[in-house]
Parts: sequence; structure tokens; C-alpha cells
Amino acid sequence: MRERKEKHFLKKPIYEGGKSAMQKFIRKNLKYPKDALENKIEGVVVVRYTINKSGKVVKTKVKTGLGYGCDEEAERVVRLLKFVVPKNRKLKVLFHKTIHIKFSLPKKKTGGMSMQVSYSKKDDQKKKGTEKPAGSSYTYTVDL
Repeated sequence: MRERKEKHFLKKPIYEGGKSAMQKFIRKNLKYPKDALENKIEGVVVVRYTINKSGKVVKTKVKTGLGYGCDEEAERVVRLLKFVVPKNRKLKVLFHKTIHIKFSLPKKKTGGMSMQVSYSKKDDQKKKGTEKPAGSSYTYTVDL
């Protein structure tokens, strides 16, 4: 029997759980920068990163950025990623990958209700010279 050749000379690093797990991790850890929120900035940041032999991201570089803190936040999240790197013929190999991280503004709640609650406290006694009862009233507006 012939020995079966491997498809690739070098085995590439993989994120444990696959692409969907990586996307979930990024969504969980990505924090929208304050400056970008205030200026209503949306878009995609393209980051090129380098993975070392132990699966850590050792270098990041923004290829296409948005500014307003989005570039730095994208790099920060990419540096948190950890990969599984299979043995590669006893070679110490650096892998380069590119990722697109999308920044989209949080959606406003549609169909939300605004509730107004009024509270008034009236005394039975009337002030001298007026027909209105003495007391105080409050109005609270609560957005749900």
C-alpha cells in the first residue's frame, strides 16, 4: 500500500470551534469606542495579524481603518484570539491572516413604549383665600 500524501505541506492554525466560535468571541469582546458612537461611525476595519508557533497573535496591523478608536479596538480584540497550531515538520512557522471586523451602531429599540406616571398628593384642607387644595404633585416619565 502506498502512503497517502498530505494535501498541504504546512498545516494552518485553526480557531477552536471554527469560524462561528471566532465570530461569537469577537462580538462578545468588542466594545464600541466612545468617539465612534458620538460621531456615528460605522464600517469595516481590516486587520492583518501574525500567529506564532504556539497559536498566539504576536503582531497586528490595520490595513483599512475607520479612525475614532475603531482601529485600536479591532487590534485589541484580534490580539485576544488563540489558535491551535498543528505540528509542522518541526518547523517554527509564522502564519499571516487577515480579518474583517464590522462596526455597526447599536440599533435603537423600535416599538418601545414611553410611560408617564403621575402622582399627586392632595390635602383635604384648603389654603386660606384659595380654592385649590394644598399638596404636591410629581410626574415621572419612564422609557421602556
